[in-house]
Amino acid sequence: MTQRIALQEAPKGLVDGMFKTESYLKRSTLDPKLLVLMQHRVSQINGCGYCLDMHHKDAIHMGESELRLHTLPAWKECPYFTDKERAVLAYAESLTLHADADDAIFDGLKPFFSMAEIADLTLAVAQINSWNRINKAFRSTPGNYQVGQF
Repeated sequence: MTQRIALQEAPKGLVDGMFKTESYLKRSTLDPKLLVLMQHRVSQINGCGYCLDMHHKDAIHMGESELRLHTLPAWKECPYFTDKERAVLAYAESLTLHADADDAIFDGLKPFFSMAEIADLTLAVAQINSWNRINKAFRSTPGNYQVGQF
């Protein structure tokens, strides 16, 4: 597959707002390891090779296990995901697949997160979905990402 557009070739300012959002999310109180787990799962759903490469490398760098990353599509049946992780994964999957979350899924977040954190988590899910779509449309080439590159 041939890359259509490299981010470096995109019009100046195209992704400035997205990088600003990334900076905001990094300053949030959300656990970076939990965020990268969610980003990896959403990227699996969307089939974004570039994002899967990035989030896999970031997750391993943060101490995530290969087992958990490889079995993430089957998280519902794996005993080693916490209740908090399950709530986030259910929410992220629902927003990704249906652009909505029913009350039970939303309420499942409440024992673990404040309303402000749920708002930040919602933004993080929307953000990775946007990155997935941009990278898929541009056909960004996976394999060359270095941890901390962005």
